[in-house]
Amino acid sequence: MLIQEKQAEKDAVIQTAKAMCQAARTAPKAKGMDYVHTAILTGEEKDKLADEMDRLADVFHYQFFHRDADNLRTAQAVVLIGQENAVHGLNEGCQFCGFQNCKACLEAGANCAYTAMDLGIAIGSAVSVATDARVDNRVMFSVGRAAMEMKLLGDRVCQMVGIPLSVSGKSPFFDR
Repeated sequence: MLIQEKQAEKDAVIQTAKAMCQAARTAPKAKGMDYVHTAILTGEEKDKLADEMDRLADVFHYQFFHRDADNLRTAQAVVLIGQENAVHGLNEGCQFCGFQNCKACLEAGANCAYTAMDLGIAIGSAVSVATDARVDNRVMFSVGRAAMEMKLLGDRVCQMVGIPLSVSGKSPFFDR
């Protein structure tokens, strides 16, 4: 069997994306509470996400969303990693969210500080997999914001990033 380079590269990107989702799942989480969600987009679904980024660029007047949408179109795949908001019951002993206790945090519609921490740890675990596999990647808020607008990980996810993946002669995420 002969596997040409483009097919081998495409297969490697998908294999890496799956391993990134696995790494996000097994990443340490505060109090062992797992509210991480992941997905992989390719092809037409990935391009629809880039179109949503272009739409939001005009809504928010964020020109960098257009640049990032172009990067996403160039990528072979994108990994989405999101986190549900869940208070951890540490109440007055914590206050990292800026509120007196967990109840006040929820009543204000704020996010538990551990939501962002857990998401950050999951992102770090995922991108280390991509780096170890020598797959070019970049963590992008813009991709996550558009994916949230499209509810690609459901209604309960309150924070999300996208990590486009590329195997090419030069990283499309470097000279932006």
